[in-house]
Amino acid sequence: MQHDDSSSPDYSDGDPGEVGLGAGDSGLSSRELATIPSVEVISRAAVMLLSASAERLGLADDDPDLSPHRDLDEARRLITALAGLVTASAEYLGAHAGPLRDGLQSVQRAFREASAVPDAPGMGPGEKYTGPVT
Repeated sequence: MQHDDSSSPDYSDGDPGEVGLGAGDSGLSSRELATIPSVEVISRAAVMLLSASAERLGLADDDPDLSPHRDLDEARRLITALAGLVTASAEYLGAHAGPLRDGLQSVQRAFREASAVPDAPGMGPGEKYTGPVT
């Protein structure tokens, strides 16, 4: 079976040695990427997941219920990925760990509030990594 990549974003600027790290980022060469401390790479990835989660929950709009970007299935995936990243890398994040955990818990709570039928405690997005969020 062939995979259609037409809907997948292109994260490079055409140069195989460039990797884009975020929206509006023109890309970094492999050598430039090698100079960025791992904590910063992890933090950038977490912030991107957190921002994307908030967008998919509709939190950037005045009325999240009417947001054209709201997609709870996508939000669940992003929140779960964020929970795994934050949990697995907490020991390396130092001062960044607390604010990232707080942001994660905020989107987990927002997901629960947005769900027509909330998940059972401990079964929400990312809760298998973080434990139940109340």
